[in-house]
Amino acid sequence: MTVFNASPDAPPHILTPSTLNRWARSLLEDTFTQVWIEGELSNVATPASGHLYFTLKDNTAQIRCAMFRSKTLALRFKPVHGMHVWLRACVSLYEPRGEFQLIAERMEMAGEGALQQQFEQLKTRLQNEGLFSSAHKRPLPRYARRIGVLTSASGAAIRDVLSVLIRRWPLVKVDVLPIPVQGHEAPQAIVTMLQKATRHACYDVLLITRGGGSLEDLWAFNDEALARSIHASTTPVVSAVGHEVDFSIADFVADIRAPTPSAAAELLVPDMQVISHHLRQCQQRLSTWQQRRLQSLNQHGDHLFARLQAQRPLIAVTHKHEKLVHLHRHLIASMHAQQQHRQWQLNRIHARLQAFHPEPTLKKLKHQLNKQALRLRQLIKQRLQHTNLGLHQAAHALQALSPLATLERGYAILLDADAKVLRSVDQLKPGATVLAKLHDGDCYLRADTVSKKPYDTQLFEH
Repeated sequence: MTVFNASPDAPPHILTPSTLNRWARSLLEDTFTQVWIEGELSNVATPASGHLYFTLKDNTAQIRCAMFRSKTLALRFKPVHGMHVWLRACVSLYEPRGEFQLIAERMEMAGEGALQQQFEQLKTRLQNEGLFSSAHKRPLPRYARRIGVLTSASGAAIRDVLSVLIRRWPLVKVDVLPIPVQGHEAPQAIVTMLQKATRHACYDVLLITRGGGSLEDLWAFNDEALARSIHASTTPVVSAVGHEVDFSIADFVADIRAPTPSAAAELLVPDMQVISHHLRQCQQRLSTWQQRRLQSLNQHGDHLFARLQAQRPLIAVTHKHEKLVHLHRHLIASMHAQQQHRQWQLNRIHARLQAFHPEPTLKKLKHQLNKQALRLRQLIKQRLQHTNLGLHQAAHALQALSPLATLERGYAILLDADAKVLRSVDQLKPGATVLAKLHDGDCYLRADTVSKKPYDTQLFEH
């Protein structure tokens, strides 16, 4: 193959393919020293040399790649067809075929693949430490009285759990311990709530749960600190994270792993209907056993009585008969007492179930409300009476101090032209006109003479 210079004036310059490939390779390697590239593995080949050859592709293009043995030894996973990876590589050219290629220096799994790798590494490490060992698994209580549920207070998981618990065993007390179930702050919040619930030591069992989601959504439950807190908990822990196909580190460390939140609720408490059916069966078996036992004793007594009659030992027969009657009565009394005890247990369970009925509580609250209303009416009546009495007393006091009563006794109030009350003769001048207010009207007066002398009736005679 020959290449000629395209310029007609210049002398022809002949290049070989190897020379052109070397130029192209040098140009690529000098321009793109190292790049990070993301794509999907295809055509993965691992020959005996230890090198790795593959194609990296996306939806519209593909690139041939090579990774030499010295770099493949550092891989923490096995590259397979279809795996999504991040690749750090140098851009180069394979000269013998003139093909553009990448020389890979480092390869990491991308997206969920990276998370899955972290998950497997942590799982292996904790398993080697013995955190998943069945020797550390604690059995769940058969009849849990109080359960703490660590989950989102607004999620669908808590609704499913509460629905199953109330339907199967309404006697249990459930405390919802709210936690964030995803995000960067979720692992520490879950650990803090779990340690707090364990310190209180008031729960028979703890349930950690949330609904399904992607690996990223469930990542808070793959935290190492959470796994160690579950392992150190003195209270049995049940884990129900995600759907049946989802697994988390918390599932492996917990005492029991449930496939779904609803299944976890069924593991925590027994079925009330099954227990009631079992009690009825026990009562029926006890009654049947009592009847058979009485029949057997009666038959045995009849046999003994027949033998005694055959031998005719009157005294012995009488003695044995009395003893038999005593034993028969004792047996009847004992069986009757057992039957009464079983009936008492059944009545007690029935009464406890009836205690959840809201009607007695409503009646009690209605009675208290009526009492409070009656008391309120009495207090209002007393308050009104006390207020009326105070008003009457104030009216009498005001009447006693009223200037109108003084005017009725013959006194008058004098006002000057500015309607100000005259309290001294110094406020008057001879010839001034004043207004006299009497109890039944007003009149105008003229002060002919003004004097500070004592009151003299002779002034009015002139």
